[in-house]
Amino acid sequence: MLAIFFETLSITAPVFAMLFLGLVLKRVGWINDNFIHTASALVFNVTMPALLFLGIVHADLHASLKPGVLIYFSVATLACFALAWCWAIWRCPKEDRGIYTQGAFRGNNAIIGLALAASMYGDYGISLGALLAALVILFYNTLSTVVLAVYSPVIKSDPWSICKSVFSNPLIVSVLVAAPFAYWQIGLPGWLETSGRYLAQMSLPLALICIGGTLSLAALRNSGRMAMSSSLLKMVSLPTLATFGAWLCGFRGAELGILFLYFGSPTAAASFVMARAANGNHELAAAIIVITTVMAAVTTNIGIFVLQWGGWI
Repeated sequence: MLAIFFETLSITAPVFAMLFLGLVLKRVGWINDNFIHTASALVFNVTMPALLFLGIVHADLHASLKPGVLIYFSVATLACFALAWCWAIWRCPKEDRGIYTQGAFRGNNAIIGLALAASMYGDYGISLGALLAALVILFYNTLSTVVLAVYSPVIKSDPWSICKSVFSNPLIVSVLVAAPFAYWQIGLPGWLETSGRYLAQMSLPLALICIGGTLSLAALRNSGRMAMSSSLLKMVSLPTLATFGAWLCGFRGAELGILFLYFGSPTAAASFVMARAANGNHELAAAIIVITTVMAAVTTNIGIFVLQWGGWI
């Protein structure tokens, strides 16, 4: 059991070390808000699309394209969203329900989930993780827009606006562009491949440092019980239900492990940006990000430990 614990720690520690490095660098003044804003835009528009593109291009689609995993993830995501929204209606004042719901279901899978999948399963983790990331981006952006629009007069929730937002997303575009390259096994020129790898290798460390730099303890102090309630839903209740459901459906090994990592990822930093755009309670959104990120350092290790101890991953 001790060996399993140290193996689990070796998987998760590098990811969370980069997160807290970002927090320290911001605290000592070596990075600032301008750096975080610029670097986050670089990750979103350039380096993360490069990582996802190469992950799909080099994917063995026969091995990593798992329709069952993709279907289950889609259904479970919709179910988690519905449960979080229903819980928010019962727990929250009306004006905070959208923020609460988004914080409780929207995981940081395209960065932290993918980083953990890559750390745990290598190239296969990136390949399957990249395919799941396409679903993550599609579902999370669409569902978040809907639930925030219900409680905010400043967000357009008509089908055309949602579709335009989704299909102009660089992460989705990179996955869609990479699909024919992978399907027909089209190779890239050597210089382009090398340049793409340079960009891709920057993506996860830079993104994790930026997320760490956005963490705010002041926001945590100001939000209290509502932030903790949403965080517990995100990091304990919903991942447990979704992972148990995956186990009941017969998923084992890397498939079950990656599903757990994606369901158990902390709340996405993008939820703070969307909360501000919706004129919502952005301090609540920031507090949820802080709490879930700190909790993930514990819950992720416990979850992987239990699954490995049971011999299921």
